[in-house]
Amino acid sequence: MNSTKRLLLRLALSMAALSPLASFAADASAPDQLIRQLSIETLDAVKSDKAIQGGDVNRIMDLVNTKVMPHVDFQRITSSAVGRFWRQATPEQKQRLQDEFKTLLVRTYAGALTQVKEQTIALKPLRAAPEDTEVVVRTEIRGKGDPIQLDYRLEKTDAGWKIYDVNVLGIWLADQYRNSFAQEINAKGIDGLIKALADRNAKPASAASAPKAKG
Repeated sequence: MNSTKRLLLRLALSMAALSPLASFAADASAPDQLIRQLSIETLDAVKSDKAIQGGDVNRIMDLVNTKVMPHVDFQRITSSAVGRFWRQATPEQKQRLQDEFKTLLVRTYAGALTQVKEQTIALKPLRAAPEDTEVVVRTEIRGKGDPIQLDYRLEKTDAGWKIYDVNVLGIWLADQYRNSFAQEINAKGIDGLIKALADRNAKPASAASAPKAKG
């Protein structure tokens, strides 16, 4: 993935939470309404916080942690990103992988929010039956240039609908990370991946970046 596409990935991930949307019935029990509600609530928070508007990355990270991340199934997205190696990990390794991956996603998301300008998001009609427990909510980021595809995979849990993957420009996030994670594990083992994630997370928040891949 080249640098332009990586930037689009970071921007699209953030735009999902920042894009202004039309008013809606407050019914987050439906997966598409959850995505819509997250967008509006995050946008309102950004508008009312001068520190965020000024690019305070730590403040943005706090916003992402409180508004967006509670609606993400980190165990599922982490196990998907780690792939077949997840079964080989000990319970402690699984928890550390999940914690470090969450931190990485929060930092990547927060760093991208500082770059969002006047984009908007449009939700496409939800193609799902009332009894479905897994759905894809399809959206489109609109601004200058061509629209950016941004889709969400959600699962219905006892705690409500949870996001477990995101598709940007035709690439699912878990798939994108799986390639680089597999390379790291093959070279240095599961503990090596945990250390690599921890080292990246130890860098200044402004240095957080999207997953890297050759291409």
